[in-house]
Amino acid sequence: MSFPGKYTLSRFAENEQFLIEHINKMTAKNNIDNISRTDAYLNFYKEHPEICWAFLASMVSRNAGWNMCDLEGSCFPKLIGKQVRDMLYLTYERANWMIFQDAYPQLLLYHYSTKMNRPMFHLLKTFHVSSFMEREWLHFWGEGNKKRLIISLIINEQNVIQKPVMEHPVYKNKVFHSVLFFFQDYFHFSSVIFPTCKGELYGASVNGFRSVSKRIDLGKRLAEILFDPGYYTAIYEFASTTIHTGSRHDYEKYFKRRAPRNTPFLRCTYPIITHHIHQFNDWSAKKRIRKEWQKETVSQRHPVHITEWYLHKQKQLKAAAWLGNLFNSK
Repeated sequence: MSFPGKYTLSRFAENEQFLIEHINKMTAKNNIDNISRTDAYLNFYKEHPEICWAFLASMVSRNAGWNMCDLEGSCFPKLIGKQVRDMLYLTYERANWMIFQDAYPQLLLYHYSTKMNRPMFHLLKTFHVSSFMEREWLHFWGEGNKKRLIISLIINEQNVIQKPVMEHPVYKNKVFHSVLFFFQDYFHFSSVIFPTCKGELYGASVNGFRSVSKRIDLGKRLAEILFDPGYYTAIYEFASTTIHTGSRHDYEKYFKRRAPRNTPFLRCTYPIITHHIHQFNDWSAKKRIRKEWQKETVSQRHPVHITEWYLHKQKQLKAAAWLGNLFNSK
């Protein structure tokens, strides 16, 4: 992760507009697609390991890429039509893009605050970041509570996508109320996976994804898994040594029984999508921050070591695809 030198830093200190323009430029550069976002989060975390959320964001972003490429893999085209698959891809991509567009300026402002030895979080409103996060970054600057910050960022980003994605009429009707989404949600086929280079998988399945509270709870549970001393080193080794391509072969190649690659590479499959935000709203200005969102203790309702569970679900998915293909052929 390369940053400007001392001369440029002095320009930023003298003229905040230069800093704003630079952050906008860096955000646009790294918000091109799922792979650029995933890499940008991880590179930031390597520079600032105290900002734990950046590593969590990178790993969740990897999962979004795998979910995108699944849609053009060996199974889903046999189950659902091209139009629905494209809409699902756009939903993943839109949410992925919106979170990065909101979060990366926060990360960069923190970085430059550390370089200038003074908090620059008053500029967050320039990037349309919620007043809630301005307060939380100032609290972190003063107190250094890493756990509180990661929870605050989880709360913020899930609320950022709630209205424009989860409650958007198009996505709501064509995606979140679709038979496929219900199928994935109810039967826990969607999961967030943290792989290792030894072929082990850790993580949690996603259920009740339309609920902002359940997504926040999931994010907190995922953070607990990711930074558990028993798992962290192996997962970080995977992240720092395994190039993110979007194909699930990224981690399936580490399985003891290696399977052929059955999902494509993201950049060979999808074009660059140009996004726009037509209206900015501070979600925290009209929404109450629930006490349960900010609780630091979480309960893991299911085993976090999910290797066998994942292999079983993949068998079920392949069986469903076989039946779907058989039905369609008739």
